[in-house]
Amino acid sequence: MIDMDNSERYEILAQKLKTIAHPHRLFIVKGLMEHECNVSYIQQCLGLPQSTVSQHLAKLKSAGIIEGRRNGLEVCYKVVDDDVKNIINILFKP
Repeated sequence: MIDMDNSERYEILAQKLKTIAHPHRLFIVKGLMEHECNVSYIQQCLGLPQSTVSQHLAKLKSAGIIEGRRNGLEVCYKVVDDDVKNIINILFKP
């Protein structure tokens, strides 16, 4: 039986799923779970323009899925959302 009293939680989880449902954002989140990195490294891995990578990072950051930490002139990103970590672990379970 579905717990409709918890409908707000379902809405929050659905929004998180929508945010990571793009292939590039899924790749970024999976990679950031393995190690923190900056825009340049992600750009090299994906072969996308920096502006495109930055847009994806901005969406993930505004959703509270990732956080950036300034390291000199660059910003290193990491995944901070436990729900998303669990989803990614399930998706990529061997």
